[in-house]
Amino acid sequence: MSPQQLSPSVRRVAVVGGARIPFARSDGPYATASNQQMLTAALDGLVERYGLQGPGAVGEFVAGAVLKHARDFNLARETVLGSALHPSTPAYDIQQACGTGLQAVIAAANKIALGQTDSAVAGGADTASDAPLGVNDSLRRILLEVRRAKSPGARLKALAKVRPGHLVPDIPRNAEPRTGLSMGEHAAVTARARGIARAAQDELAAASHQRLAAAYERGFFQDLVVPFRGLARDQNLRPGSTVEKLGTLKPVFGLDHPDPTMTAGNSTPLTDGAATVLLASEEWARERGLEPLAYLTAYETAAVDFVGGDVAGGEDGLLMAPAHAVPRMLERAGLGLDDFDLVEIHEAFASQVLATLAAWEKRGLGTVDRARLNVAGSSLATGHPFAATGARIVATLAKLLAERDAPARGLISVCAAGGQGVTAILERA
Repeated sequence: MSPQQLSPSVRRVAVVGGARIPFARSDGPYATASNQQMLTAALDGLVERYGLQGPGAVGEFVAGAVLKHARDFNLARETVLGSALHPSTPAYDIQQACGTGLQAVIAAANKIALGQTDSAVAGGADTASDAPLGVNDSLRRILLEVRRAKSPGARLKALAKVRPGHLVPDIPRNAEPRTGLSMGEHAAVTARARGIARAAQDELAAASHQRLAAAYERGFFQDLVVPFRGLARDQNLRPGSTVEKLGTLKPVFGLDHPDPTMTAGNSTPLTDGAATVLLASEEWARERGLEPLAYLTAYETAAVDFVGGDVAGGEDGLLMAPAHAVPRMLERAGLGLDDFDLVEIHEAFASQVLATLAAWEKRGLGTVDRARLNVAGSSLATGHPFAATGARIVATLAKLLAERDAPARGLISVCAAGGQGVTAILERA
């Protein structure tokens, strides 16, 4: 499309609704479910709820996964072909670690804003249960040598190099390639640098469970969550969580330093799940009698040097990029933290949320009233299927804003592996 063909003005992008399956702990109810099966279930829920069957019902589908098998190379398109969405719907994959779901939303929103499509579905899925196992790299090299061999003798000579140790598969690790440290260990470094206390982490984790439980009890998720494989609620939810109970858990990260503070209770578990969001222009929604929940009005991404930057000081920790992205986004939008009725921070770890809040305050953005933070619970309670989290948060926040009688504004902050962060603003006129 040439510049002359672009819409002369940027259109507002509406968040019409969302659908996800309940999130499950890894190796549990979804142990045999693939990314495609979970994503299809979430997408089908959205299609049914908003009547998206038929040719041209949706302009395109964009989604991704972080842990992908080779068979998932065309995950979004294969999901469309196996879903109730019409086979003529274009689809493509996107991936930015834990920011994948939100980046999928942004990618779809940009096309709608520019008039390149009128509607789109964005989302993501991840399974820690059905993680791909790679061929041992030494064995891979031998097999390639066998393939290149020109004679039976040369092939046998190459195969003779195989040793028992070569048969051990490469299993995906939750570790940064450039440091060898897991995300939890990186978060522990930042927690120490920022002086994040154990009690504060447990308090935030308990609140996440209690608020998610309350949201389910009042029926908030009735039109957002689609039952799947025997689950109707997020499996990780512990309604009875308290600071006292969480305080009995032993630390699991940062054990190489005195007084570690991060436990399984104030960290997200490995999780399986999928989520989708329906986005559209105002005109598209109006023609179908659909009331937008909110509008996506701004977004920003950032990255930090978590290898050579100010890691010891807490400024450039692996999960601190939102501390840089949000100030830039707010400056561009002419807003401050006080202008937001609701704030959604992805809870990879309680310490990371608290470190982000402290960084925003240090940068002069002010403080976030805890009564406005993750009011329907977040990742510590729901779990965190990497690529699904962004779509979950967008749909949840949009509905929370729509529940308010007056105009309202919400902030989204998602940290991601590789020292990245994706942030966005939703508004309800």
